[in-house]
Amino acid sequence: MTNLRFDAVASASRKRPVEVISPVERPSEYFGRKVFNRAKMYKYLPADVYEKMVDVIDNGATLDRSIADEVAKGIKQWADENGVTHYTHWFQPLTEGTAEKHDAFVEHDGKGGMIEDFSGKLLVQQEPDASSFPSGGIRSTFEARGYSAWDPTSPVFIIDDTLCIPTIFISYTGEALDYKAPLLRALHAVNVAATDVCHYFYPDVKKVVSNLGWEQEYFLVDEDLYAARPDLVLTGRTLMGHDSAKNQQMDDHYFGAIPERVQAFMKDLEIQALELGIPCKTRHNEVAPNQFELAPIFEETNLAVDHNMLLMSLMKRIARKHGFQVLLHEKPFDGVNGSGKHENWSLSTDTGVLLHGPGKTPEDNLRFVVFIVETLMGVYRHNGLLKASIMSAGNAHRLGANEAPPAIISSFLGQSVSDLLEHILKADKKDLFKLDGKQGFKIDIPEIPTIMVDNTDRNRTSPFAFTGNRFEFRAVGSEANCASAQIVLNAAVAEALTEFKKRVDAKIAAGEEKFSAIIDVVREDIKTCAPVRFDGNGYSDEWIAEAEKRGLDTEKSCPVIFDRYLDDTSVKMFESTGVMKKNELQARNEVKWETYTKKIQIEARVMGDLSMNHIIPVATHYQSQLAKNVSNMYEIFDRDEATALTARNKKLIKEIAERTEKIEAFVDELISARKVANKIQDEREKAVAYHDTVEPKMGEIRYQIDKLELLVADELWQLPKYRELLFIR
Repeated sequence: MTNLRFDAVASASRKRPVEVISPVERPSEYFGRKVFNRAKMYKYLPADVYEKMVDVIDNGATLDRSIADEVAKGIKQWADENGVTHYTHWFQPLTEGTAEKHDAFVEHDGKGGMIEDFSGKLLVQQEPDASSFPSGGIRSTFEARGYSAWDPTSPVFIIDDTLCIPTIFISYTGEALDYKAPLLRALHAVNVAATDVCHYFYPDVKKVVSNLGWEQEYFLVDEDLYAARPDLVLTGRTLMGHDSAKNQQMDDHYFGAIPERVQAFMKDLEIQALELGIPCKTRHNEVAPNQFELAPIFEETNLAVDHNMLLMSLMKRIARKHGFQVLLHEKPFDGVNGSGKHENWSLSTDTGVLLHGPGKTPEDNLRFVVFIVETLMGVYRHNGLLKASIMSAGNAHRLGANEAPPAIISSFLGQSVSDLLEHILKADKKDLFKLDGKQGFKIDIPEIPTIMVDNTDRNRTSPFAFTGNRFEFRAVGSEANCASAQIVLNAAVAEALTEFKKRVDAKIAAGEEKFSAIIDVVREDIKTCAPVRFDGNGYSDEWIAEAEKRGLDTEKSCPVIFDRYLDDTSVKMFESTGVMKKNELQARNEVKWETYTKKIQIEARVMGDLSMNHIIPVATHYQSQLAKNVSNMYEIFDRDEATALTARNKKLIKEIAERTEKIEAFVDELISARKVANKIQDEREKAVAYHDTVEPKMGEIRYQIDKLELLVADELWQLPKYRELLFIR
């Protein structure tokens, strides 16, 4: 009998690195070659149009139609020179991926021929079918119209022969149907709020920018081995599979030498990423076998999000060229580390001040304290919502598994910053702030050299850790759209800064000196947000109990966690910052619950199919071979000797029978649980039912299958094993 697994292993083992020819130029020279960036704008646009476009990008000025036509003309000329024949509005619907519809430049010329045309109207707006994307009930099937509108702050780029125009996606009635629209609103909100607070310290600041540097983790699996695993193909993860004798216990993969085939893939990926303006910086082996990481230099958050979505798409395409499949699922393999996407976030001014970084003067350091504390205020007030923003069916496998931060949002600050906050909190106000007739005032905020900010060991169990001049949100899943967490984080911090300014201004209006008022409010907020500060072991059971005492959200059920989006405090925060309205939040939750249900539903169906049509037939076939062997032994030897010689095989036959019987019973229970859950009309309740009654059954089935894998003869087992999936490169 042909064994697909052995064929796949043989094919994968023969593969060699694909040759990648490097550009003759240095990376700095071909960086952004396929992007209509400012350099291209300067070259292809009239001077006045260029200036207006810069104003649109930097200051949010309105893009009028006449400018759009001129910009479209310049883009078309550049696109023609690069062999482009089609264009698409590239957007990010609520599918966690991207969407695009390609249109050719050609139009009828009215004389029986064709002409190529690309106007400002085509650049700025399209009308895709809004009913075909998840909307959570905002759009009915018969209400098809939606709009994709150009986001000029994210540059146009070229993929193959297609001009890609980054856009927002909204309904006919104006509700956001994507991630970009609310992200842009959240970034605007934090810009306004942070700029207002900056004016206490730096009156010349005109704008505050949100920055993001993501770290993308992923697995690579040979495409032949991947094709032989239906669970990987259909769900993105292995639903069964016993541990390999060697996994990651030797700690020899992390930062190890990069395998040759993988190195070629990485080289190819980096070249194409750099051409698309993605500033790749770091590549290395991650902790688990066949797990890797790529990270860029930080960028403005909106652009960074677009680049991450583009990179994930690029990775999949280039991987196929090199005979790999990219696995972006948060937990593709049981028993080894899953994959995350750490989001390094910070705020900076248009004058070059990093707001989460210390300065050289007491005033600078007071500003540093203000932005640290108000960030913590946002995280504390909305810790459950932040967890909801990064939660998914995939990420639920990873969080709290002693390999990633726990499903409790807390923040690690390190000893230096913690001591500083305690100093401000406990010191006598008269010692902290002193008025002096000759010198004006003195602030006793100690100097914090940059090197001292992060002088304690990193806490890898902290979901939201301060790392020197930024915060690292470590709980984000590898498959997620970065925007989901960034929408919540930036909106929450915007709300905190707005409330901070109101309280400070009230004290100033009552006659208190500015810095004295700031210190008063900061001290109040240090006390308020104290429960979210935690420097200990986030994996411990003691922390779960402690977190509950502190009032932090400790819920672990993915569908229930989504409730946090509809809390009164969440709705108030989103509406007050202008990010989303209540009906948009309700719609998004409907999508989240429906998506969760569908993912578990697919996994359950695949599990049932593999169990009954792959695993049990193979196990019973081996069982028959053993039974035949037992029968033959009794024909050769006398009864007592045959009984002794066949004892092991009889034991195996019995164990296989018992385990296959259990698998069949559990599969029946799984099907029954699905049928009951499927009858539930309410999307939330259906998702909860799938979490509580369907998903646990899959764990019971998996346990029996993984035991069978150790019993059945290796030559009969059809599914590639972990030792092959993780170590053939």
